[in-house]
Amino acid sequence: MKNTMKSVLCVFLAVMMVFCMTACKEEKLDDLWATATYTEDTTLGEGSKTITVEVTANEKTVVFTVKTDADTVGAALLEHNLIAGDQGDYGLYVKTVNGMLADYDVDQTYWSFTIAGEMAMTGVDQTELVDGTVYGLVRTK
Repeated sequence: MKNTMKSVLCVFLAVMMVFCMTACKEEKLDDLWATATYTEDTTLGEGSKTITVEVTANEKTVVFTVKTDADTVGAALLEHNLIAGDQGDYGLYVKTVNGMLADYDVDQTYWSFTIAGEMAMTGVDQTELVDGTVYGLVRTK
C-alpha cells in the first residue's frame, strides 16, 4: 500500500512539473513578443530601394517592407530603430530586433542574420543593401 501511494505521488508530481514547465515556457514566449515594437507586418520609410526583412522569434514571424536610400542593411534597419546592439571588433553585435532582446551572455540566445534564406557571411552593418532582397533576423538558441 505504501509503495502504491509513493508511486501515485511520484506520477502526480511528475505531471505537475511538466504542466508547470509548459506554462512557464508559454509565458516566456508571450513576454518576448510583448516587448516587440511591431507585431504585424509593417511597411517603413521612403526611398529608392526596397528590401524585405523577416523577423522570427519563438515560431512567430513579422515581415517588414523597408524603403530606404541606405547603402547597408544595418543602416536601413538602424534608421527605423528596428535593431540595436553593441559595436565590437567585428561590427555591430545585434542584441535587440524589433524591441526583442537576444543576449547570449544572459540566456544563450542570439540573432542570426540571413540573406535570401542563407546564413550571411557578413554582419548587418557590413552587408551591402541590394534592392529587392529578402533578409532575415532569427532569434536562435
